[in-house]
Amino acid sequence: MKYIGAHVSASGGVENAPLNAEKIGAKAFGVFTKNQRQWRAKPLSSKNIDPFKANLKRLGFAANHVLPHDSYLINLGHPDLEKRQKSRESFFHEIDRCEQLGLTLLNFHPGAHLGLIDEGRCLTLVAESINLALERSNTVTAVIENTAGQGSSVGYCFEHLRAIIEQVEDKSRVGVCLDTCHAFAAGYDLKSPTGYQKVLREFDDIVDFEYLKACHINDSKKDLGSRVDRHHSIGQGFLGLDFFKRMMKDARFDDIPLILETPDDDLWVDEISLLYSFCN
Repeated sequence: MKYIGAHVSASGGVENAPLNAEKIGAKAFGVFTKNQRQWRAKPLSSKNIDPFKANLKRLGFAANHVLPHDSYLINLGHPDLEKRQKSRESFFHEIDRCEQLGLTLLNFHPGAHLGLIDEGRCLTLVAESINLALERSNTVTAVIENTAGQGSSVGYCFEHLRAIIEQVEDKSRVGVCLDTCHAFAAGYDLKSPTGYQKVLREFDDIVDFEYLKACHINDSKKDLGSRVDRHHSIGQGFLGLDFFKRMMKDARFDDIPLILETPDDDLWVDEISLLYSFCN
């Protein structure tokens, strides 16, 4: 069964996110548990935590179908020790908030080397950051998102994801979020039927589907291999509708959160309905 939703607003308090997801016909959702442009935030209180959990239960959202995303400021592979430590502390804070809310996943972009260290060293620093975070927490799985490879970002190829996972000590608490726009922009041909199957075989061979914990389902404003991260509404970009029809019928994407990050939230109701129609 598919669990499709969108990255919804938590304006007015994180407890409102399940309500916003329910309004658009979602069975899963993504959310920032704090302002994504800030390093830290006011601690969550029972006034947020209790109604959030109550709303999840009342509306039928399972914890593993909620995909929180960390702050965009965080760079777990930062070459500078002081700045890397600042990112790590913020990441620890994000994981703490997820655990307080009873959530089991935290999605994040792996990081960037900024041209100051090589990719391999950056990937090792990301893994070290994950290890430290998991040591300080109990239940949350660190979910690495593949990137489009824009700028000096790492994580744009499956080998990068595997390199991070291999260096994480507790492999039961690390996973991957596959972003369709990012993969396509990074050069993975998901558009053609043969390309789709080839890419997913490659993912399974290099990363392993057991680590797939979530997907961001976005069309792409830029063509294959552009290395430019520009999301588009479903069927309006270079990936096209046939790709999403194929994905929605693919059992390998069952029982994980499939989260829209498409740019026009006015279309989310229609996009979710359309994607569910492809499942039949």
